[in-house]
Amino acid sequence: MLLAGCAGTASTGTSTGSSSAADGSAPVSNGAAQVKVTLSGNDCAMDFASAPAGPVTFEITNSDAAGLSEVELMSDKRILGERENIVAGLKASSFTVTLTGGTYQLNCPGATTENTDFTVIGDATSAPSDVQSLLAEGTVGYGQYVEGQAASLVDAVAALDTAIQAGDVEAAKTAYAAARPFYERIEPVAESFADLDPQVDARVADVDPGTEWTGFHPIEKDIFETGTITDSTKALSTKLVTDIAQLQTLTTGLTYKPEELANGASGLLEEVQSSKITGEEEAYCHIDLVDFVANVEGSEQAFEYLKPALTTIDPDLTTSISAQFASVDALLATYKDAAAPGGYKLYDEALRTSDAPKLTQAIQALQAPLAQISEKVATA
Repeated sequence: MLLAGCAGTASTGTSTGSSSAADGSAPVSNGAAQVKVTLSGNDCAMDFASAPAGPVTFEITNSDAAGLSEVELMSDKRILGERENIVAGLKASSFTVTLTGGTYQLNCPGATTENTDFTVIGDATSAPSDVQSLLAEGTVGYGQYVEGQAASLVDAVAALDTAIQAGDVEAAKTAYAAARPFYERIEPVAESFADLDPQVDARVADVDPGTEWTGFHPIEKDIFETGTITDSTKALSTKLVTDIAQLQTLTTGLTYKPEELANGASGLLEEVQSSKITGEEEAYCHIDLVDFVANVEGSEQAFEYLKPALTTIDPDLTTSISAQFASVDALLATYKDAAAPGGYKLYDEALRTSDAPKLTQAIQALQAPLAQISEKVATA
């Protein structure tokens, strides 16, 4: 569920001219071109493979594709917009991006044809407005927030590495729990670097055969499950320091579009539902609630940077989202435990069994209105 950290400009050339449904491009509704993506069997199909420049909404439905659950729009290996965990039979989900002329790729991992070209015709232009100025200010502020989190992550991973190189398992456990939130708050931005994120945050089930498992989670397994720091653990830690330094470099000076913040805010809640509530993220240390809270914090920050403009665009929706965030924050506060790693109760099997339903309900109540804002800010 990814937030791109760059403008949506394709790298493979541009086209000029006008476009409409009459010439085979996607029709425009509510200020955005509308493209329907259907997952069926092993196929991933768009009803239109081109659109006029400007906001484009991709609405994704999984009719019966058990092996397909993710759709990404990419440009030059960068993920501009994405939806994950699109389960067969559930209602459609969507993301909105603003695109200028060029060729992009719709990527459906696992489909018979994984990559399909999507062509955008013309240039996205609009007259400035007060709302757009507020949105622009929000994206700048969010960029500064991301840079701050990345800098803190560098420091936190350095502390983790110090403990690991010293062979201090208990200090490493504490440092691991302290480092995770900085990554989880900006996970959509990190995930937009499709080659780097798997090296940092892949779970063992996500690693392709023949590929080395690196990043946080093999370290987690060593220090929490086996309780042993080996030469391999130390090498993994050294690589993690290098990879996080690269992430900081990549995020420094990055620019964002308003809908990227909106898509990221919604995507972080999808991440909560897919791997935090299920207990899959931190399988060895069970600090899933620490990650859960960080995902919600990152989502709320993205929303807050858009809020001044959203208050003008749709005040009722903005008020509703704020209230839902407050409700989720209050619920998560009940799990605080100063004695536990990361400051929250361990998300063990007993707690997961008893509390997963109410956590799911709270997140779904927040995600429903939050999912509406990407198209609103893209077409403002």
